[in-house]
Amino acid sequence: MFKPARVAGALVFVASLFAATIASAQEKTITLCWAAWDPANALVELSKDFTAKSGIKMKFEFVPWTSFADRFLNELNSKGKLCDLLIGDSQWIGGAAENGHYVKLNEFFDKNGIKMSDFMPATVTGYSEWPKKTPNYWALPAMGDAAGWAYRKDWFSRPELQAEFKKKHNRDLAPPKTYEELKQIGEFFQGRMIDGKKVYGAYIFTERGSEGITMGVTNVLYDWGFQYDDPKKPYSMNGFVNSADAVKGLEFYKALYKCCTAPGLTNAYMQEGLDAFKSGQVAMMMNWFAFFPGLYKDPNVGGDKIGFFANPAAKQHFTQLGGQGISVVAYSANRDSALQYIKWFATPDVQKKWWALGGYSCHKAVLNDPGFATSAPFAPDFLQSMSMVKDFWAEPSYAQLLLAMQKRVHDYVVADKGTAKEALDGLVSDWTKVFKDDGKL
Repeated sequence: MFKPARVAGALVFVASLFAATIASAQEKTITLCWAAWDPANALVELSKDFTAKSGIKMKFEFVPWTSFADRFLNELNSKGKLCDLLIGDSQWIGGAAENGHYVKLNEFFDKNGIKMSDFMPATVTGYSEWPKKTPNYWALPAMGDAAGWAYRKDWFSRPELQAEFKKKHNRDLAPPKTYEELKQIGEFFQGRMIDGKKVYGAYIFTERGSEGITMGVTNVLYDWGFQYDDPKKPYSMNGFVNSADAVKGLEFYKALYKCCTAPGLTNAYMQEGLDAFKSGQVAMMMNWFAFFPGLYKDPNVGGDKIGFFANPAAKQHFTQLGGQGISVVAYSANRDSALQYIKWFATPDVQKKWWALGGYSCHKAVLNDPGFATSAPFAPDFLQSMSMVKDFWAEPSYAQLLLAMQKRVHDYVVADKGTAKEALDGLVSDWTKVFKDDGKL
């Protein structure tokens, strides 16, 4: 028998249940963890589109680079649930994979048509693979980056400086193609008065506590022929890490530090370099491409005053890989939502907007676009750099390997302890012990 009151009550109940389901979907929130820097701000803006499309809200946990590794590696090692998504450094991939911190993504990629062949090969190897050179993926390439250089284009173009430099070196004062040219330019500007202010030739990394001086030194060592180990015999390092050419490369880095840098920068990395450049102290600055969009917009040194160039060459031509992949944390209670973000982020349209907002896409749809090279003044050099990158060890014991190199090269370059050969011989000894302890030697 038809009873309006009872039916009406049932309809109210169903409507309430439906509304609650929608509200529950809308209230889903995932937390993305990364470093606190300009690209992170661009990602916040980009992620608004994800929330609009999916109904999943985003929270962000951004930590300064100085405490980035400690904060999030501790989070992973303690199996914390703060981060659903983590944009972690390339060197973390081995430890995160072997210790079960990241979700392996192969099956998800296959199911959703995400092809790693759509991303630049160096970024797949650097950010996603473990073991290296195998199709085992623990991250999606997220933030392409490499070491590069910014320079004071307005200083280089001054007619009187052009004439003086050409008279001395019989070539134009222009962005250097080789490290010898870079040193010549550094010496040319070192201690010079420009607009009533004493300036210096070059800024390079010297920081000892985390990774700074290693990232700077490897930029040079790669080009002199340094290799981490024997390509035919993994973890066999003698004669490769400390080869005669590698010794010369380390000697060059020290010579560049001594001849051409500002006084007092004995423990300096990314931020100190930006400060030195923005304040008009240096003619050239080593730093990561990730900072170049912000520098180009700087009201004091950006625009027509700034130029960019890829890492110079010596006997060979490489540059240090930076950047990160984005991973789903294995301890997340929101794995499905986090994977939904990965699927969204991997699409070409999102990747194009990511580049436009100031992030560095690794997707071929962006990088191989005919208009990419003219899309930003630093785009051609970024593209060149990402085709010649090398990276530090990504072993689970990378932190021990890194701290050993930090100490050895800082002691030699900055603290004037011993010779370059002694520093690299000592490094071989340090690294051999680590790998023996790991059972790999």
